[in-house]
Amino acid sequence: MRLSLLLLLPGMLSFAAAAQPGPATGFALMRVEPSSRGMALGGSLSAVCCEHLDAFFHNPALLSASVDRMVSVSYLNHLSDLSAGFAAYSHDLGRYGTAAAGVRYLHYGSLQRTDDTGTSSGTFTASDMVLTLGAGRAYRSRFRYGINVHLAYSGIDDYSAVALLADLGAVFHDPVQQFTASASVNSAGLVLRSLGSTADEVPVDLRVSIAKRLRHLPLFVTLTAYNLNAIGSGPDAGGTASDIAAHTILGLDFQVVPAFAIRLGYNHRRHINLSSGRRPDLAGTGMGFGLRVKGFTLDYAYSSWSFAGLHQFTVGTQL
Repeated sequence: MRLSLLLLLPGMLSFAAAAQPGPATGFALMRVEPSSRGMALGGSLSAVCCEHLDAFFHNPALLSASVDRMVSVSYLNHLSDLSAGFAAYSHDLGRYGTAAAGVRYLHYGSLQRTDDTGTSSGTFTASDMVLTLGAGRAYRSRFRYGINVHLAYSGIDDYSAVALLADLGAVFHDPVQQFTASASVNSAGLVLRSLGSTADEVPVDLRVSIAKRLRHLPLFVTLTAYNLNAIGSGPDAGGTASDIAAHTILGLDFQVVPAFAIRLGYNHRRHINLSSGRRPDLAGTGMGFGLRVKGFTLDYAYSSWSFAGLHQFTVGTQL
């Protein structure tokens, strides 16, 4: 029965990670969206430069002096008894760049343990945690580069897995044109210990993203191509327009007034994996808002899973 759980829960982890592409792995918490703004934009936060602390989880090159002494805390009320939380803090180091630290967790609540006949023998728990250290630095006036190092842990009952992962990122930002382009390799690394006898895989994600604020309209448009390392293999081998769309995310951030924004995002892969087949079906759609009041920010996001939805809140301030 324990072996069955080891095979089942990694799949649940991937489902909890909002149906992102990639292998079922005990480190799928790396795919869970760590901020409300990112969730509302469908996950397209990789080129939002450079005033939002949580964006460094997507690309460490987005760290800059503008997030000096900023703290951010998020809570995600997941399906059933699942809950997730995220926290981050950053500090500017002058000419050495900007450093940040973050922690992420996912808890499954209490799970029933049964034997092969279905007889109950108590309960057990399962949880994931990731500790992150990151740094970003400017190169000349328009370029930035950065690195994150993650220590990822996944535990199921008496079993556990550990991985040492890293992100490498680069960003081009033109403040005059209000245009940003970014590229990153996320979650590459080594599995130090696996849940079972079969080695866990690391959830490597190659991303390219662009963002542009429109000149005559207070609208910020983001487009992210993600998990590009998986194109041409598995279900994406066909190379059709739908396959390509399954690796892209569109995000819209409408600045109603300086202190209030409305956000909308669409992730086609999530729509494919979570759609119930009904028409219309909002699976894969994210939406939310951001509010800034007296130095504090409050962000809310709703992500549709067709049959249900996830709610996430993020609060932040500059100390």
